[in-house]
Amino acid sequence: MVEQLLDQGHQVAASGRDSQELDALGKRHGASLLRLPGLLTEASQAAAIDQQLLDKWGALDGLIINAGACDYLPDDTTLGNLFERIVQSNMSATESALNCALSALRKGKQPQVMVIFNRYSALQLYNPTQPPSGVNSLPQGVREQRQPLLDRGIDLTVVAPPALSVSLPPEAWTAQSAAAVLIAELEQRDPELMLEALGMNNLWPLPEHVR
Repeated sequence: MVEQLLDQGHQVAASGRDSQELDALGKRHGASLLRLPGLLTEASQAAAIDQQLLDKWGALDGLIINAGACDYLPDDTTLGNLFERIVQSNMSATESALNCALSALRKGKQPQVMVIFNRYSALQLYNPTQPPSGVNSLPQGVREQRQPLLDRGIDLTVVAPPALSVSLPPEAWTAQSAAAVLIAELEQRDPELMLEALGMNNLWPLPEHVR
């Protein structure tokens, strides 16, 4: 998504750990790409990111949260605790991302937030028979922020796999084709968007140390 947004002429700030792909995009697009160092799971570093955005642009028109990434998984993650750690780390990173971007979004032009989940980050913690809430379900927690965001003039789109009760034909999405659809959907500002993938490997490969 970062690559396609830059190719379309947007200015993009990207947060994440060291990435050769982002390094290459920085060389190609120069000042159009703002690299945001630091971990979103650390409150002090998230606050520094907020200030960096305000110092650079003074405002933010959109925030895209990839709530399914492995960027913030602890080094001692194993196959036994992998999925729980995915949910917990993305809960922390998503909360920090929303908090650190809020002031810049409120100054943006028609600001919006898109949060993207996959099968793993959408899992419910603890007893799955409990009602979903912001404590045990990251998608539900994000949805609970919809009205507070709307009250600030910020639209929210939740992109998630369909619920088990919903039948949706799976498609052979790649990272590139999914990014193109999601970027196009930004203009529609739909509250909910569901994508079902035939396989996850082309979209979200697990890191080597937890395979």
